[in-house]
Amino acid sequence: MSEYIEGENLDITSANSDEDNEMTEEEKSKLRKGRKVKIIIGILLVAFIIYVIIDSTTTGYIRTGVTSFLEWIEANPIPGFFIFMVVYFFATVFFFPGSILTLGAGFVFANAFGLGVGVLLGTLSVFFGAASGATMSFILGRYLLRDSVAGLTKKYVIFEALDSAMSEKGLRIMILLRLSPIIPFNAINYISGVTAISLRAYIIAFVAMIPGTVLYVFLGASAGSLTDSASSGENSTVTIIVIVVGVVFGIAAVGVTS
Repeated sequence: MSEYIEGENLDITSANSDEDNEMTEEEKSKLRKGRKVKIIIGILLVAFIIYVIIDSTTTGYIRTGVTSFLEWIEANPIPGFFIFMVVYFFATVFFFPGSILTLGAGFVFANAFGLGVGVLLGTLSVFFGAASGATMSFILGRYLLRDSVAGLTKKYVIFEALDSAMSEKGLRIMILLRLSPIIPFNAINYISGVTAISLRAYIIAFVAMIPGTVLYVFLGASAGSLTDSASSGENSTVTIIVIVVGVVFGIAAVGVTS
C-alpha cells in the first residue's frame, strides 16, 4: 500500500515538474515573441527617423509639406489648432525639428487671431502636442531598451550611478534638461525612457518646457512672413537669448527643486 502511495506521489511530482517545464517553455516563447516585436518596432522607428534626418539635409520634402500644412492652418485656424497638436505629436516621435513647427505656430495663429491670442493658442498647441509626443517617445524608449540598460547597470558602475541618480533626483534633472537649450528635445525623450526616472516625475518636468515654448512662439508671431518665421530660430541673436533664458531658468530650477 505504501509503495502504491509512494508511486502515486512520484507520478504527481513528475506531472507537476512537467507542468513547470511547460510553463517555462511558454514563458520563453512569449519572451522570444516580445523581443521580435521590439526589434520590428525599433527597426521601423529608426528607419523613419533616418529618413527624416536625411530629408531635412537633402530634398526637404517634409519641410515643404510642413510649410504647406502651416499655410492650411492659417486659412483654417480653429480645426488647425487641434490638428496641429496631432502633427506635433508625430513630429516629436519621429525626430522632426520642432523649432520649425513652433515658430510657424506663432506666425499662423498670430495672423489669424492677433498677437496676444495667437501666442497663447500657439503655446497651448505646441505644448500639448510636444508633451504627448514626448510621453510616447518615453514609453517607446522604456519598452524597447529599458531591459538592456538594466543589464548594463549590473555590469558597469557608471551606468548604475546614472540610473540611481535618475531614480532619486529624476525630477530635478529633467527640469534642468528641459530648460537647457543645448539638449536635443527629441533625443532626451527616448534617453529618459531607458533610465530609472518615474513616468510621473518625467511628466511633471514638462512645465519646464513652457518658457522656451512661449519664447519661440512669440518669435514666430513677430515674423513678417511664414518664411521669416522658419528662419527665426537660426538667428544668432535668438540663439543667445535662448541660451541666456535657459541658464536663468536653470538656476531658478536648482533653487526650487533643492
